[in-house]
Parts: sequence; C-alpha cells; structure tokens
Amino acid sequence: MFRKRLLPLLVGVAALAGCATDGTGTTAKRAAVSENIYAEADAALAAGQSDKAVSLLKAASVAHPVDKKPWVRMAQIRFDATQYGDAISSAQEALARDPDDTLAYSILAVSGLRVASKALADLTRKNNLQGSVRSEAQDLAKLLRTSLGEEVLVTTRPATRPASTRKTPGQPAVAAPSRPAAGSASPFDVLK
Repeated sequence: MFRKRLLPLLVGVAALAGCATDGTGTTAKRAAVSENIYAEADAALAAGQSDKAVSLLKAASVAHPVDKKPWVRMAQIRFDATQYGDAISSAQEALARDPDDTLAYSILAVSGLRVASKALADLTRKNNLQGSVRSEAQDLAKLLRTSLGEEVLVTTRPATRPASTRKTPGQPAVAAPSRPAAGSASPFDVLK
C-alpha cells in the first residue's frame, strides 16, 4: 500500500526535477532575441517600411506579452504616420502594462485631441454641431482651457488694413512707434 502511493509521487517529483532549469540561459537568449527584433524594426523604419516594423513589433509583443516596449514603439510609429486611431490603441496597450508610462500617455492624449479636432472641424464644416454634441464640445474645450491654463485656446485677431502709403495734402505723415506699447506681451510687435 505504501509503495502504491509513494511510487507515483516519486515519479512526479523526478519528472518535475528534470524540467527545472536555472533560467540563466533562457533570460539572456530572450533579451538577445528581443534586441534583434527591435534592431530589425529600426532598420525597417529607416528603409521607410513602417508596416514591416509594426509587424515585427507585434511579433515581439506576442513573444513577450508583459513587455510595454513594443507597444510604445508601435504607438509612436502610428502617431508619426498620422494613424491616430491605431496610435491610441497601441498606447492603451502600453498603459495596460505600465500605467506610469508618460510617453504612452502623451501619445494617447495628443492623438485623442487630433482625432477630436478633426471630428469637430468636419461637424462644423457641415453645420451639424448642435444639441448635446455642441454642449459636450464646449465642455471639453473648457476642460482643455483649464488644463492648459489658457483663457482662450486660439486667438483671433481682427483683420487690420495696412495704413495707406499715399499722402494726402494737409495730413502730416504718421511716424511708426519706435517701441511696442507698454502692455504688449508679443516680442514681434516691433516688426509691425
């Protein structure tokens, strides 16, 4: 009876002991393979083959599912190619692996703003910005203004006509100011 219980236990322990490794070789090999994939992706990018680089990085993300590096690089590639939807997806994958990655947050935020800006511009062009969409857009603009610390996001200056160069008799010539107005904050006012 004792042998019937002990023998399978010993066989199981022996099998597990045979499978155990020290792990020193496998970690170094994985790191070398990862760096090789990243080097190939960089070479593909340099050759203008961004799709090949992304497919290599996707393979790296499958091989190392907890690594954020391939996702951040894919997000950057997609952002540079103005593929903001894909950039957002890749940045979110990177943030799922590392919630403190500031580059992924930056790509996510700027890509989202560019998608939103394009959508609002399209709606405005078609004059369909009304109702709840309009109020939500206004709320988002207000949030953006407070986040950036700006009262006005895009300044609109009234169109000014240049002063007439013709002199009419009886009017003295107007001298250009030698320095900007006291309340002016723009260093380019001198050039006007």
